[in-house]
Amino acid sequence: MNKFNQNIHPHRRYNPLLDEWILVSPQRALRPWQGQTEEVIEEIRPTYDPDCYLCSGNTRSNGSKNDQYTDTFVFENDFSALMKESVKEEKENESIFFRHQAERGINKVICFSPNHALTLAEMSTIEIEKIIDTWTAEYANLGALDYIQHVQIFENKGSMMGCSNPHPHGQIWAQTALPTQVAKTQIQLTEYYEKHERPLLLDYVQEELQKQERILAENDSFVLLVPFWAIWPFETMIVSKKPLQSLLDFTTNERKHLSEMIQLITVKYDNLFQCSFPYSAGIHQAPTDGNVHPEWTFHMHFYPPLLRNANIKKFQVGYELLGEAQRDLTPEQSAERLKELSNIHYKKR
Repeated sequence: MNKFNQNIHPHRRYNPLLDEWILVSPQRALRPWQGQTEEVIEEIRPTYDPDCYLCSGNTRSNGSKNDQYTDTFVFENDFSALMKESVKEEKENESIFFRHQAERGINKVICFSPNHALTLAEMSTIEIEKIIDTWTAEYANLGALDYIQHVQIFENKGSMMGCSNPHPHGQIWAQTALPTQVAKTQIQLTEYYEKHERPLLLDYVQEELQKQERILAENDSFVLLVPFWAIWPFETMIVSKKPLQSLLDFTTNERKHLSEMIQLITVKYDNLFQCSFPYSAGIHQAPTDGNVHPEWTFHMHFYPPLLRNANIKKFQVGYELLGEAQRDLTPEQSAERLKELSNIHYKKR
């Protein structure tokens, strides 16, 4: 019987945040690709587009006019997935097969910069800090509403990720219920904290720092790493090294340190395939239900779909839809590739 080698043999890895497993098949990384490729067009965008709904001073599709903003700008989404109004439900004799519940919330858009041509990877750390300041203010204001239990801050970058406007922006969805992924994480974090009296992610980070296999960078406040249980080929996570439950716990230095990490990983992504790298990214932090949550540790996920080059992406289909998540390239191999990349954006070399 051969000795197990994680770089050669198929194996499963456990995700303690979601209580889920992922199948890793490193031997498949050598297979030839004859499937779909994506057309990637690197457009040179102007710093201002008179037809862009998000540019400073422009009129949006619903007739509202944007402020003449100079850094960040926030407005309620003109096509919200949630509504603020409360509705009354009748649930008499509800079947267990047809359960439903009304959901209430607020959707907002955050323009990161008035410069239409920029992405986070091309912004300075000072500009990214202003975005973090805005995230913090919105998390505080929305979380203070009595019916908001969760504030989800995220960014979809690139048309490959369904982004309908190239202007640098993100979104916030604040709602009454904990979304499914967050609710599962809440259960896992709580169980671990009750058993060990320490946050799960703080312990995880300490073990990752000892191994140094998947660490891309660290500063005084955060670690940037490829999670042991990563699903996407070049998935990464920024995790606090300190017991910070949410953005509200950050000092000025910690906001600066987070901006450095965001800039670092987005630059590395662009350098990987010499393109404006698509991804979905989002922050996970304590619920806004008015309770204390020592089990939570602030962290930020980056889920990029590109696999072998700028034209080939990973699909979640077949076995992954019917069985469980699967990846070919191991997280350690991904980490090595990302570590080797320059921290200076390829357009600036």
